[in-house]
Amino acid sequence: MAEPSFPADPHPDLQLAFHMAPVGLLVSRQRVVHAYNRAFCAMFGYSADALAGQSLEGLYPSSDEYEHVGERALVAMRDKGTYADERVMRKCDGSLFWCHVSGQAIDRNDPFAAAVWVFEDISAARAVTTSLTAREREVAQFLMTGKTSKQIARDLAISARTVDAHRARLMRKLEVSTTSALVARLMGRH
Repeated sequence: MAEPSFPADPHPDLQLAFHMAPVGLLVSRQRVVHAYNRAFCAMFGYSADALAGQSLEGLYPSSDEYEHVGERALVAMRDKGTYADERVMRKCDGSLFWCHVSGQAIDRNDPFAAAVWVFEDISAARAVTTSLTAREREVAQFLMTGKTSKQIARDLAISARTVDAHRARLMRKLEVSTTSALVARLMGRH
């Protein structure tokens, strides 16, 4: 299937739609911010020109999460052309929030050459109320997708026992006694 081509100078309505969309939109090139819209600015707390040319790493709570999500996204985008997840992101002021993120590669053979990303703040349903480590956030992210300890271990390149230890710490921090209660709490259901 041939990649679509787009005009060099898009119609003004397309620019208006991009900037006025009710969800955060971002265009990246090689994981560097190229363009973003007003909703993205409002969500993350950045001014209209603060992020252009900056690495996406600044939007993640830690460098490890930036690297690990990037590795997973690269594989998925090469395979399907798209990637989506729910993860904790970092605002300009350093505060953390849950966000649904989905992206579309322009070229599946080189997904990070150019990609379009959609960001939706889901913190109203799922607030970040407990201080979690980077690895705990990653394990939580996978738990919410229904993955087992073995699957999470394989995805994170750690042992299943280590995943179980992180799950136990999450359960203590969130004051729940079962994995299903943990997942419910992580998803904002009490």
